[in-house]
Amino acid sequence: MATRKYFGTDGVRGFVGKFPITPDFVLKLGYAFGKALVKHDGEYKPTVIIGKDTRISGYMLESALVAGLTSSGVNTIQTGPVPTPAIAYLTRAMRLSGGVMISASHNAYTDNGIKFFAEGGVKLTDELELAIEAELDKLQKNEIETVPSNDLGRARRIEGAQDRYIEFCKSTFPTSMDLYGLKIVVDTANGAGYNVTPKVFHELGADVIETGNEPNGFNINDKVGATHIKTLQAAVLQNEADFGVAIDGDGDRLMMVDRQGVVYDGDKLVYVIAKARAAKGNLVGGVVGTIMSNLAMEKACLAHNIPFKRAKVGDRYVLELLKEEGWQVGGEASGHILCLDKHNTGDGTISALQVLAALNILQKDLASAVDWHSYPQTMINVRVAKNQAWGKVAAPVIKEVETELGENGRVVVRPSGTEPVVRVMVEATSTSTTERLAKKIAQAIEQSTHS
Repeated sequence: MATRKYFGTDGVRGFVGKFPITPDFVLKLGYAFGKALVKHDGEYKPTVIIGKDTRISGYMLESALVAGLTSSGVNTIQTGPVPTPAIAYLTRAMRLSGGVMISASHNAYTDNGIKFFAEGGVKLTDELELAIEAELDKLQKNEIETVPSNDLGRARRIEGAQDRYIEFCKSTFPTSMDLYGLKIVVDTANGAGYNVTPKVFHELGADVIETGNEPNGFNINDKVGATHIKTLQAAVLQNEADFGVAIDGDGDRLMMVDRQGVVYDGDKLVYVIAKARAAKGNLVGGVVGTIMSNLAMEKACLAHNIPFKRAKVGDRYVLELLKEEGWQVGGEASGHILCLDKHNTGDGTISALQVLAALNILQKDLASAVDWHSYPQTMINVRVAKNQAWGKVAAPVIKEVETELGENGRVVVRPSGTEPVVRVMVEATSTSTTERLAKKIAQAIEQSTHS
């Protein structure tokens, strides 16, 4: 089993990069989570809901997780394959102590990961994170101490979790609207949403054509879904559909395609949602993007008097800034979109419904609703040694580039959180400019190796 470098955006930060996802570790992780919850909930026996995507390893890891949780005295409920945002919703709706999603999101089937939700379907508190870490640290030296038989948790599977989530998704779409007369291709990446997302659009009236809906344990995200959009483009054109909707393997990302086969990423879809809300006068605050959001999007928002702020890369940081500002709409170009008045986490299905509702309000198609063109971006990854002092050498060059660009471009230079590289991104009005200036900064960083 491959070592995962994350447990999801709502995962326990202290675990990042430390452990391989093996049955033995997942057993301990479940036990540690359970022990922390038992202490947190006091006299009440906690109950945790567990979902998974369609990876073959999900069966194995689910069993290990259930064993760990029940051995600590926690009840578990297993749903089978459902999207990550469904677990967040069910944790809240069923008033449970926590939720766990077994998924590696948009990665290949050979990977897997664990994502946690606390009571209410929200990210773990710092207190709970530290409690889990403390329990895990104990297990590095000691064996699991199963609670007495009278205190063991019970495990059960439930039917109807998918149906409950389908109804929830539909409830976020305006009751005054429907999708009758629209032909929509839905690509579910052979992932967790395969038996959910198409039904949502069908039950709202759309003529749905499904693709990426035949999971076999090994084909999740394999040339399908939000990270492989060409499959959706071809299907839309072949079927002369009005729209194409693609989510990723765990259902929290969204990409869309119009009838001409043009792709609309997260930046553009967030803009459409915000623009429609602003037109109706019900946009709360403004929009949160990230440091990688396209400059043209920011300028378009400001042209419509929509405030715009940037967070660090990662939907958890978008969420944090939205909460800090008291705003509701934000996201990333990668397709993580947040509409906090509809759900407390990113949800590809609900985001698609919000886009379609926005187009209805604006009385436009995607091509005319997105009244801006993306600035070209060039990204170069520069490999660096540990503790290499590249910043001091590169700083004067970065300043020169920023001065040359002025208000017609941006520079983002940041170390990767997962690889020994520095990511250099230059955005400008022409590709030739971005390539020239990105290379200039990259060369300066490379030269710092020899300085």
